[in-house]
Amino acid sequence: MSLGPVMLDIDGIALTPADRDVLREPAVGGVILFARNYVSPEQITDLIANIRALRSPPLLIAVDHEGGRVQRFRDGFSEIPPMRQVGHEFDRDPAAGLDLARTVGWMIASELRAAHVDLCFAPCVDLDWGISEVIGDRAFHARAEAVGELAAAFCRGLRSAGMAAVAKHFPGHGAVAADSHLKLPVDRRDYGQVLDDIRPYDKLISNGLAAAVMMAHVVYHEMDEMPAGFSPYWIQRELRSRLGFGGAVFCDDLSMKATRDYGAMTERANLALEAGCDMILVCNDRAAALAAVESLHDYSNPLSLVRLARLHGTAHVSRESLLASNQWQQAITRVSHWRDRPPLELDA
Repeated sequence: MSLGPVMLDIDGIALTPADRDVLREPAVGGVILFARNYVSPEQITDLIANIRALRSPPLLIAVDHEGGRVQRFRDGFSEIPPMRQVGHEFDRDPAAGLDLARTVGWMIASELRAAHVDLCFAPCVDLDWGISEVIGDRAFHARAEAVGELAAAFCRGLRSAGMAAVAKHFPGHGAVAADSHLKLPVDRRDYGQVLDDIRPYDKLISNGLAAAVMMAHVVYHEMDEMPAGFSPYWIQRELRSRLGFGGAVFCDDLSMKATRDYGAMTERANLALEAGCDMILVCNDRAAALAAVESLHDYSNPLSLVRLARLHGTAHVSRESLLASNQWQQAITRVSHWRDRPPLELDA
């Protein structure tokens, strides 16, 4: 059975019969895990093994695990600093900042791969314009060139541990104040200004470092009236054609309030897929997820199947072997040292 276009969530720390039934539906292609699904490394490894056993090829397993305040698995996993701190290290010493970015990418991926997680929805390559609280310290830096360099190092770290990178939120979420979880942000800048936000994607794509991109639930008013995740302009014209991106495109969670004015869940799902997304997320609303899954029962996009199949993780070592390795011991020492550094104070 091939991977379907819907990624959804589950409620608890173990699969229920209802979970098993929906995850076997043809339209389902992946599961995103949250903090509520996590108790310990051993428990999450068992849960993932049970999910993977339901299908062949196995469903994609993903988690938001960027570091800082967006890190779903805590107890038993290394504490990763927010990416703004990585940017501060880059300002102190560019080589040390790039080493930190690469190291935290490797740590995140290696610990997640030890539990058989395929994807971390990272890096966040939004620019820190000092406007968006929901992005805030998740951003590496305010300068596009610095974000591109740091994100590239982070992606190389992910890849060295067997995990593909998912760059987000295209074309850029950092210049709007509204939180798309709560309302639809509107970015009124012109195309030339938005190009700054796109530069990190250009670097990642041209260097073959982004296997997937997640779209922003933001309207860029001067270019298109549709949110980017529903926009052929942003997906087909800009991302696919101009930037030459051939990887998978994810639509961010369609249960977020930014999308509520675009119809029922089935209509939103179709808007995203027709615009060019390969996979949609529907989280924290099982009824809506079931409606999307049912409506897409016979959906098939051969190109999407190929793109999604490439996202399964590759390398894997046991957790015990990882924690005993010199590479992990050295990495945890480095990250602990950087995490405890005082904040960088810049002259006004």
